[in-house]
Amino acid sequence: MKKEKLKRTYIGGQAVMEGVMLKGKTAYATAVRDPEGKIQIESKRVAPPEKQKKWLRAPFIRGVVNFVQSLILGNEVLMRSADVAIEEEEDQQQSKAEKWLTEKHKVDLNGLWNTLTTVVAVLLAVVIFIFLPQKLTNLISGWAGWGQTPKGEQLLWFNLIEGGIRLVIFLAYMLLITISKTLRRVYMYHGAEHKTITCVEKGMDLTVENVRSCRRVHDRCGTTFLFIVMIISIVIFSFANYGVAEWLYVDNTTVNNLIRIVLKLLLLPVVAGVSYEILRLLSKSDAKILYIFKWPGLLLQRITTQEPTDDMIECAIVAFKTVEAMDADEKIPEKMFAIGGRLSDILKRVKEAFAQVDIDEEEAEWIFSLKLGIPKSAIAAGEERILKRAQVEEILKVVDERLTGRPLWYVMGDADFYGYTIKVDERVLIPRRETEELALHVVMSASLEEEEEKTFEVLDLCTGSGAIAIAVAKELEKKGIAANVTASDVSEDALALARENAQANHANVRFMQSDMFVRIRGHYDVIVSNPPYIPTEVVETLQREVKDYEPRLALDGGEDGLDYYRRIAKSGPKYLQKGGMIILEVGDGQASDVARLFTDAEYTIIIKDMMGKDRFVKAIY
Repeated sequence: MKKEKLKRTYIGGQAVMEGVMLKGKTAYATAVRDPEGKIQIESKRVAPPEKQKKWLRAPFIRGVVNFVQSLILGNEVLMRSADVAIEEEEDQQQSKAEKWLTEKHKVDLNGLWNTLTTVVAVLLAVVIFIFLPQKLTNLISGWAGWGQTPKGEQLLWFNLIEGGIRLVIFLAYMLLITISKTLRRVYMYHGAEHKTITCVEKGMDLTVENVRSCRRVHDRCGTTFLFIVMIISIVIFSFANYGVAEWLYVDNTTVNNLIRIVLKLLLLPVVAGVSYEILRLLSKSDAKILYIFKWPGLLLQRITTQEPTDDMIECAIVAFKTVEAMDADEKIPEKMFAIGGRLSDILKRVKEAFAQVDIDEEEAEWIFSLKLGIPKSAIAAGEERILKRAQVEEILKVVDERLTGRPLWYVMGDADFYGYTIKVDERVLIPRRETEELALHVVMSASLEEEEEKTFEVLDLCTGSGAIAIAVAKELEKKGIAANVTASDVSEDALALARENAQANHANVRFMQSDMFVRIRGHYDVIVSNPPYIPTEVVETLQREVKDYEPRLALDGGEDGLDYYRRIAKSGPKYLQKGGMIILEVGDGQASDVARLFTDAEYTIIIKDMMGKDRFVKAIY
């Protein structure tokens, strides 16, 4: 029967605590099942191989680079997965030492801890796989009568025995891990990772049933790589020691042992580079003659991979699909684990994620403030507390949606305007801070012209969410000024939302659908408007969250951005009472041009906003 030819995938990874990490060309994704049984995902972007310096991708050197990167990344995702998989403690308090390091010296404790654990892991590996085998071999050499510094043929045997001991320790280490129930589950997730990749390479759909039917050993496994490292190290260390013995060793056992250790450490990059190239050769070819070289590694994988359960396979599938999608679409945002912890640590990660896609970090502070019920000023000032997993989950729901490009206030569902809660979504523009000043000018104008027995008439054109009309109506009511506020918009969808907002804020506003003045009747003391004022060709250059989400109808002001101002200047005066006024918000650099449109006004003034920009035009008739 002809052997099935596999379609190789570039995606690979490792098992972690209660999950799987898979890495592609431009991203990696870790899927971990938390104590509540939910699969959590954390994904990050990485620089693609082609963006690395050319010499780092050269044969043998690329193996060393890959080994170091895998060691660092593997340790980081392992620590992160443990944070998700292990039930959080009810009371996580920051010690005085931790507060001193984080607050006074701005030390990243998570990063420091990851670095320390990596260093400790490397030191333990040196002790277990270099120092210990050498020590045991010295004992055997003394028993055999070769002495502590054998020469000639005895030295060659000495080195081969040392390599054999190192291999035995490695095998024993792999077997001992199976004693731990927790680490045995890691082996099961390792099996799920292999089965998932094999399923893809067979061209099968990624379903639990299909993955379960695949074998759990794979040519590209890290276990096979480590086995190759052991064999190659025996050969290279043996001949290296043999080659330098005659001219480097001295008549001092301690010095010679130190020389051996240093020599092995110096040769580790050579071992890693050679081993990586051998693994690439073996994994890319199905030639039968190479099977004899693959067989030991595949056999060893029978220990380091175990048959996974269906829920473990689900984790591996989620990780694979996530990284595959991110490789295919660079717009897919990163994700974070919902892990309880220090507010400052989680806020820092969110700000870093926002910075990568040019989202203002102030938005991160708003999210934490609104979701935790803490003043934003306290968040910005470094408010510190321990957040529970459930709190972080709520925060990250907003963060994840914001990272898609959807504006924050659409995600939150409402925005604050002049102290009133205004519901917003894609039907209307999100009200800006400067527009609050526009409403303030209307209220001030009404206050200055207050007369007994007079009802102040206000018309809000292009009302959108109804924010201006609602704020004006409520503020005049507070001041005891009788007023009729009418709000119009060409969009019936926008008006539906505006009516909801008026009802929610108990504002007495009359709404009507009208294309500017087409259906307007009566006369008003003030006509106020924040109309579309962005030039057509500029709309496409706006930030993604504006041009892709906010309604174009509320943005596009025509070729030069002044179309709606011309219509207001032409028709507006007909609907004013004697002494009435038109108050408009304008875009940057438009104030003078807009003011010149009101040729029949008694006088026109340009008003600056709180930032000192010419933002408002007032025409009095």
